[in-house]
Formats: sequence, C-alpha cells, structure tokens
Amino acid sequence: MRDKIFNFRRYSSLPKLPECDFVPNQYKGPSFKKMADIRKSCLNPVLTTYYSKPLAIHQGHKQWLFDLDGKRYLDMFGGICTVSVGHSHPRISEAVNEQIRTLGHCSNVYYHPKIHEYAEKLASKLPEKLKVIYFVNSGSEANDLAVLLARSFTGKHNIVSFQNCYHGMTYQTMALTSNGYYKYPVMQNPGFFKTMNPDVYKGIWGGSHCREGPVQADRSCSCKIAECEAGQNYLNQFQEELKYEFPANGIAGIFAESIQGVGGVVQYPTNYIKGVHATVKASGGVFVSDEVQTGFGRTGDHFWGFESHDIEPDIVTMAKGIGNGFPLAAVATTAEVAQSLTKATHFNTFGGNPISSIVGLTVLNIIEEENLQENSKKVGTHLLLELEKLKEHSANVGDVRGQGLMIGVELVSDKATRAPLESSKFMTLWENCLEMGVILGKGGLHGNVLRIKPPMCITKEDADFTVEVLQLALNQL
Repeated sequence: MRDKIFNFRRYSSLPKLPECDFVPNQYKGPSFKKMADIRKSCLNPVLTTYYSKPLAIHQGHKQWLFDLDGKRYLDMFGGICTVSVGHSHPRISEAVNEQIRTLGHCSNVYYHPKIHEYAEKLASKLPEKLKVIYFVNSGSEANDLAVLLARSFTGKHNIVSFQNCYHGMTYQTMALTSNGYYKYPVMQNPGFFKTMNPDVYKGIWGGSHCREGPVQADRSCSCKIAECEAGQNYLNQFQEELKYEFPANGIAGIFAESIQGVGGVVQYPTNYIKGVHATVKASGGVFVSDEVQTGFGRTGDHFWGFESHDIEPDIVTMAKGIGNGFPLAAVATTAEVAQSLTKATHFNTFGGNPISSIVGLTVLNIIEEENLQENSKKVGTHLLLELEKLKEHSANVGDVRGQGLMIGVELVSDKATRAPLESSKFMTLWENCLEMGVILGKGGLHGNVLRIKPPMCITKEDADFTVEVLQLALNQL
C-alpha cells in the first residue's frame, strides 16, 4: 500500500527532521516477518496495529523513536498519551536499576519505604482533601475501582458518563465507556447511563466563544466566556435527564474526562463541568475526574485537568503519564469515601510495589525539575496556534482544539456539514506523515481526528516540523 500512496519524489525538499545527536543501537532481534508470524500464532488476534505496514519500534530516546532499520521518527502520540517525560529517560532507568538491585517486589502486607515516599509526594499534588491513594496497574483498573468506591460510599447504583467517552476496557468499564468500537456484543453491566456529549463543534449548541484555551470552534454564537449559553443549555439538558431517568434520591456519581481523549480531544463549554459537579453533589452523588490522559501537567495551565473547570472532585483516577509507560495507575479520594471500602478487604498484589513506586516518584521529580508542565503550555500553545492556521489553507481541517500538549485536529470532507473525512483519505494522510517522520494518533467515533499528545519534552522546532509535515500531507489529499 505504501508504494501506491507515497509519491514525494516530485518535491525538491521535504521537511527536515530536527537535529538529534542520539545514535540507536543496531537491532539484532527477530526479523519483522518472524514477529508477524508470532503475532498471528501466539498473540491476541484483535490487537490493533497502526499503518498498512505495521511500524516496528526498536529503541526510544526523549521524543524520538527508531525502527528496526534505525530510521528516526518524531513521536507526537507519546505511546497513546503515555510517555510524559520522554522515552527511556536516563533518570528513570537509573532509579529502576538501583531499586531492582535492592528490592524488586514486596507485598503491601509489609512496609517498604518507596510506597510511602511516593504516596506522600503524589498526595502533595492533589487538593487537601484528596489524600488517600490506591495504587493499581492500569487506567481501566483505576476506573473500575472508582465505580466500586462511588457505589459503596453513596449506597446508590446508577453511574452516569458522557456519550463519546472512554474509561477503559474491563468488563465493567466497557459499560462505562461510550463508543461502540470498544463494546462486545454481550450483556453489558447494569447501572451505567450516558448523558449528552457537550461538543461545541458538532453538538446541538456551541460556537466561537465556548472553550477555554487558545483555539475556538468556527461556529457563530452569542456566548461570552463568563456566560456560555451553550454550557448552560447542555447543563439544563443534563438536569432534565436526572429528573426523568433516575430515582428521586439521585445517582451514585458521574465520570468525566477533563478533556475527552479517545473520543477525539473534545473540550466542554465553559462552566459546564462546574455546573454538572454542583448538580451531582446536590443530589448526593460523587464526581469522578478521569485524569488518565489530562493529568500530570499535560494541559499546561494546571497539573490536573479538573483544575481548569474550577472544581474539586471526590475521586480522581490517573494512569498513562503517571509512569511514563510503566504499568502504573492510581485512585485518589477523600478519607470519608475511602472509609466506605473498609466493609470488606481490598488488596492489589502489584499496586505500589517498589519498582512502580520509584518510577512514579521519579516521574514527578522530572516533571518538576525539567519544567515540563511549563513546556507543555509554551510549546503546546504555539503548536495549537500554528495548527489553527491550517484551517485557512485546507478544505479538510474542520476543527483544531485542545490545551497544552493535548491536541486534536478534526479532518472533514465538508466544513459546512462537518462530515468526517473519508477513511481512505485519512489513512493516506496518516501514512504520508509517518513516511516523512511524524507519528500521529487517531481517534473520534469515525476515526477522523488526529490526536497529538507527545512527550512533554518536545521543542518549538519539533512543533514547527509537525505542522510542516501535516501541511504537505494535507496538500496531497
């Protein structure tokens, strides 16, 4: 397929990758064909593989990835928004090596120092009341535990989430998630309901004054930032649903990503989440903030995405960037909510083990000491504004949105109708970007949103290179 769609020879000069003095090791492992054979015979047959010829990665360094042949790529997807401080960060490698030589595993039925050091450090990044930390191994597991906490604490069963959301792929969180692509044709767990997605680009209400952040949707509206009519309309809709769909004593809680990730980097209208939070709390429910993708400084202005909504959740779930790719996740909540889980024993064999704790602790230190939150704001804002310019020059860029280094570019076939770009054209553009050295993610219900969530150490030069590549790829459509 690549031979059919790539035709860059007619260009005298292609965008040049920013300089990198790192030299990868020579690859000496199994061949691409051998890995493909093993994948077919021994691995999960539904594993998603990007690109017509799957990209086989050998080594990583900071924002760079290298394939089996040593070709370098700028990773603008960060392992699905997971690599926060950079691939193979030497400080993490050193910390893990030292810890594994000292103590590799210790069950939490005993004390070991690293879990206590890490819990205290992580709690210091959260609001005063959110000081009880549960360590787990993935975002799905964190959200699964948050469901249990919400129901145990309130004594209620019904949980609400937004259409277009993604909260995981365990059997229970599959029901919490709202995207048919991630649902199996089996009986879903009961007690999960969806409310309207307040998408100011494609939803019923919204326009050019509804988002917090540097880029707005190209829709006319009479909203003002402090008084967003679209946000109030969506909030009225949510409140009506509570009246008609649920018992009079309210719901157990609501789950919300601070910015929808897998759903295509969807931002909510100003003050909407604040209104939902107040409504749910008034009904006796809890508010769960899913910070799996928006946490740890990625959005730039704040360490946590919920801070941009001016709320304090009852439960916060986190994963991905928390461990820079290491299987680590956590749930933070109040002492009062945590007390509800003492009705039975709760235990996690690997949660908070010495290795994961030292990884998490080191990640927090790197974010602070290398000013990565500030870099996310500075470079991310620059990238957003440069990407916004593409709307003027391309008939296929419908919307650019996001905050910091959590960015979405929605590609359309018609700007007036906002119809998604045809899959074949999207794939052509996507693979053209790869050929020129940029790895981008994709998302949205129709798979037509470019998801840009790189390691937070990228530079302005990397951002400009990405825009150059994307502009050239758009010209190919």
